[in-house]
Amino acid sequence: MTYVVLGLGSNTYYGHLSSVELLANACTQLEDVLEDMKISSLYKSAPMYYLEQEEFFNMAVSGFYKKDAFSLLEEIHSIEAMWGRDRSKEIRNGPRPLDIDIELFGKERISTPTLTVPHERLEERAFVLAPLLELLPQNADVTVGSPDFYKKKLEEATVQHKQQIEKVLDSSEFLAMLNAYGG
Repeated sequence: MTYVVLGLGSNTYYGHLSSVELLANACTQLEDVLEDMKISSLYKSAPMYYLEQEEFFNMAVSGFYKKDAFSLLEEIHSIEAMWGRDRSKEIRNGPRPLDIDIELFGKERISTPTLTVPHERLEERAFVLAPLLELLPQNADVTVGSPDFYKKKLEEATVQHKQQIEKVLDSSEFLAMLNAYGG
C-alpha cells in the first residue's frame, strides 16, 4: 500500500449543496477509497490564476491506497463528477464544485499528459501546503519531500508571495460535522 495525500477544493454550489457540504460528501466517499484516512482542517483562500471567481474552501486527506496512481486518478475523477464537476464545461483554474488532486503518491514521481505527481504546483500553493503539513508524517521516507521542505515552501508562499489562507474549521470540527452527516 502507498501513502497518499489528496488536495480537495470547492468554490461553487452543486444543486443545493454548499462547498463545505460538497467537501464533506467527497470525504465520506474517499473513506471507501483510502485506508486509515486522516482529514486536515478546512481553509479558505483567495483564487489563484483565474481571479474572477469566489474564494475557495480547501483541505487535504491522507491515507493508504492499494492500487496504482492512475487507478486512484480514475476513482477521484468519478467522485468529482458525482458532485457536479464537468471538466468539458469549465474554465481552466476557474470555478468548480469539487476538485481533488493527487498531491503526493508515496515517493513516486510521475510525469504523463494525464498525471503529474508530486502535483506540479504543490510547492507554490499555500492552500495546499498548510493542510498537507497537518497530515504529513514526520517520517520523510514515505513521501517525496520532508515536512521541513514543505514548511519552507509554505513560508515562501505566504510571506514572499502574499498568499492569504484562513483556517475556518479545525480538523476535529470538520470530523464532527462529517459524523453529523453520517460519514
